[in-house]
Amino acid sequence: MTYSFISPPNAGRFVLSNATLPAAAVSGYTAPAEEGLVRADIVVADGLVSAVLPPGEAPADYARSDLKGGMAWPCFMDVHTHLDKGHIWSRNANLDGTFMGALEAVRVDREAHWSTTDVRMRMEFSLRSAYAHGTSLIRTHLDSIAPQHRISFDVFDDVRDAWKDRITLQAVALFPMELVADAAYFADLVTVVRNKGGLLGGVTKMGPDLVWQLDKLFRAAADSGLDVDLHVDETDDPGAETLKAIADSVIRNGFQGKVTAGHCCSLARQDDGLAQRTVELVARAGLSIISLPMCNMYLQDRYPDRTPRWRGVTLFKELAKAGVKTAVASDNTRDPFYAYGDLDPVEVFREAVRILHLDHPLDTAARIITTSPASIVGRPDIGRIAPGGPADLVLFSARRWSEFLSRPQSDRVVLRRGKVIDRSLPDYRELDSVVGA
Repeated sequence: MTYSFISPPNAGRFVLSNATLPAAAVSGYTAPAEEGLVRADIVVADGLVSAVLPPGEAPADYARSDLKGGMAWPCFMDVHTHLDKGHIWSRNANLDGTFMGALEAVRVDREAHWSTTDVRMRMEFSLRSAYAHGTSLIRTHLDSIAPQHRISFDVFDDVRDAWKDRITLQAVALFPMELVADAAYFADLVTVVRNKGGLLGGVTKMGPDLVWQLDKLFRAAADSGLDVDLHVDETDDPGAETLKAIADSVIRNGFQGKVTAGHCCSLARQDDGLAQRTVELVARAGLSIISLPMCNMYLQDRYPDRTPRWRGVTLFKELAKAGVKTAVASDNTRDPFYAYGDLDPVEVFREAVRILHLDHPLDTAARIITTSPASIVGRPDIGRIAPGGPADLVLFSARRWSEFLSRPQSDRVVLRRGKVIDRSLPDYRELDSVVGA
């Protein structure tokens, strides 16, 4: 069956009537909700949402599309990705699927192939996919081992400008934390990140120098006015407690910037008492946590000829209950860390609901790819349907959660500034010249 909303009116002013909205992603409108879903008419004028009204109360003289109960979401936020690594699987696969295998495969590929042309082609391909799926903001971590950090950040700077009217882009410098001991390298990296308007990142590991490394990182970030986004405890080792060390360092240094921690897998492997104390410390330090359910389930607890025993994800519910800002994201795409994916937040959401048991009820689940990540990355003005905000919307024929979560929603319609975009996905053959057929 073809729904009329597939082609919203080609007009400056129109109404999307009989829409079902996730209440967690709507501002300035309240109505009786059923499992977090509300019915409304969305009034669009000159590219903006001018009003969200009870069904039937929109202006009668506006053109309209009847969604027949179909869902309308704000465009999505994907706040932990790796655009520089994307789509290299066919060139350097991770043959055993392990974390260490991924590290080595990426190192080999980076040293052999990463150039301005190579990185840009793969990055643009990823962005075209994300845009077609309905994403309006992406934060990407960029491998920042010298001299690669200059290539990746220069490419990113160009791409960010080229895409500024379609996807807002943020970049994080990703490097092994032990490299903060290399004074010349670290000073140069901080300068590059500051000049490119990025964030400091890093991969934390347990060790005798961890406290010193973190303190130096946060002092450098404070001196340069930079926020921090770290890769944390991406392991099934319950002895990995760098998340606790990060929270301690934030408090000890009085760091005032935003601090985000991704992964935090080992937290779910620790005994309840220890884990709860860390959760409380994370809340006190004001950290935000990003879970990467698809990649973590792929990599964690992978051993030859053995069925995995756990899901690889962090204590998402416990962190949220403690008041910690939490969200989910894509992470890697068709590279040695995750062989699959297409930077589609709907896929991430559907898998997160299943893996993290975010259902029964689903009242606030929509926040994890909309309002929560937008707040975490400092853009609370987007990722929600709100009067006065941009008419950046994703429309679905699904009317309720059981319909939404049972199909990939490949027939969705994406509006940017009230206009329907072309949702054609790029052909993988376009990458043959750089990654091989």
